Amino acid sequence: MEEKKIFNSKTTIRTPIIVATTLVVGMLIGATFFGGRSAGNDVSRSSTKFREILTYINRSYVDSVNTDSLVDYSITKMLEKLDPHTYYFPPQEAEIARSQLESGFDGIGIEFNVFNDTVYVVTPLAGGPSESVGIQSGDAIIKANSKNLTGKDANSTNIFSNLRGKRGSEVKLEIKRRSFKDLLKFTVIRNKIPQYSIDAAYMMEDKKTAYLKINRFTETTYDEFKQHLSSLQKQGMKQLLLDLRGNPGGYMDRATDIVDELVGGKGVIVYTDGKDSRNNRKTYAEKDGMFEKGSVIVLVDEGSASASEIVSGALQDYDRALIVGRRTFGKGLVQQPIQLSDGSELRLTISRYYIPSGRSIQKPYSKGHLENYEHELEDRSKSGEYFIADSIKNNPKMRFKTNGGRVVYGGGGVTPDIFVPRDTSHITRYLLELYGKNVLREYALNYANDNRKTLEKQAFNSFFKNFEVTEQMLESVKKLANSSEIKFIAADYGLSKDFIKLQIKATIARHIWQRNVKNGLNNEFYQIIYGKDPIVETAMGQFDKAEKLEREKRL
Repeated sequence: MEEKKIFNSKTTIRTPIIVATTLVVGMLIGATFFGGRSAGNDVSRSSTKFREILTYINRSYVDSVNTDSLVDYSITKMLEKLDPHTYYFPPQEAEIARSQLESGFDGIGIEFNVFNDTVYVVTPLAGGPSESVGIQSGDAIIKANSKNLTGKDANSTNIFSNLRGKRGSEVKLEIKRRSFKDLLKFTVIRNKIPQYSIDAAYMMEDKKTAYLKINRFTETTYDEFKQHLSSLQKQGMKQLLLDLRGNPGGYMDRATDIVDELVGGKGVIVYTDGKDSRNNRKTYAEKDGMFEKGSVIVLVDEGSASASEIVSGALQDYDRALIVGRRTFGKGLVQQPIQLSDGSELRLTISRYYIPSGRSIQKPYSKGHLENYEHELEDRSKSGEYFIADSIKNNPKMRFKTNGGRVVYGGGGVTPDIFVPRDTSHITRYLLELYGKNVLREYALNYANDNRKTLEKQAFNSFFKNFEVTEQMLESVKKLANSSEIKFIAADYGLSKDFIKLQIKATIARHIWQRNVKNGLNNEFYQIIYGKDPIVETAMGQFDKAEKLEREKRL
């Protein structure tokens, strides 16, 4: 079985909701990873001591204790003495985590959200089991197999455990639908639900620039990339805007395969170096790529980590792409997923990776002081780095050069060629409360359902150019917020108003046009939401520099 390396931000995988919805690897390698080597006398003595203590606790401690929870806690605290990305998943978390980078999972086929402690169907996935039995967007799932899913029971663990299950198994749902007095009952047969890693792939208004957004690097990312890139080329693509903002990583080989489609020659894309020579490898460009000529701009930010940094950093080192945005996360450690006998999983750091110039992207950390590491992004804001290009802290001792002689830095993420400050002017307490209680999404969902027949009669381009979120609609949003016990703050509302309108319009478009899409794209949503995005707007004005970079590279 092929051993898979994973490249994910520790900050992301430690957050429970992210663990439940995104990131991590699906390939298991078993307990024979260490090849039967002797563990050494010191390891043997330590494990004997631990077993002795656990035995005494279990036999003689004054109160009853759960020894499994003690072991899990001990492992977690032990690993904190290593590095920020070595991590342990208990069995249930491991199963959820592994599913996120696999090509699909077994379930009922819905996208859902929780509004006011109730699970609402945002959309039934096209061709999925829920759509086939007549479940609609806006339906509220009250019970699954007689188990309550509202109130305190509307939590991620409970929802996933009741809606996901083995393919072919059935789940009986009790649904509350608007305009129906009684609950509706549906029996859904679970099936494999595909997961997609590319959110958008469309031609910009100039008819020559293709926009492509990758949310993470999963089993299917490379195949998705080739499919969409081919389609965009047929539509007249001359230059590529590759968006890796917020992409926390995933499979290294999918990332390097994508780089190989964009760079020519046979050079090194990435190499790894660790204590065990079996974990040292070099990955080279090998094939004639689909888009080796033509300008490329890559968008990054502080949420771009790991495999995203391999792509952006390698393209920068080969002078193949201009990097636009903000400094990336800075994660250059490689983890090996090791499935343990009880179904839990150890994510063990086994090597560091280096991109073509020889630089490491890993930002500094002190063993045993993970709290400082995890607050590093917050510290960037305090230092002004999010807002001022001159505040970016590059280590002058880690100067490297690209193939074309440009100076780049290691030891703390990929620094963009063109810096775009973070715009927080619209982020207010009122807006955050609207988000926290899902008011904007709930309003957009209800509006889309109430006006679906009218909206579906027009083409998206007409909606994009002509639809306006009216003052009357905004008043309805305020009333919905008030019913959710959100206090209206006039000053905050004034600062956030334009952004609120943009979010509502984009979300309505998603509900109307995404339901018939079977390849996972949310083109309509992103065309609206990024229509006035500062980083996208800046990048679109930099293609002359990207073209010059590409031309000089060929000379």
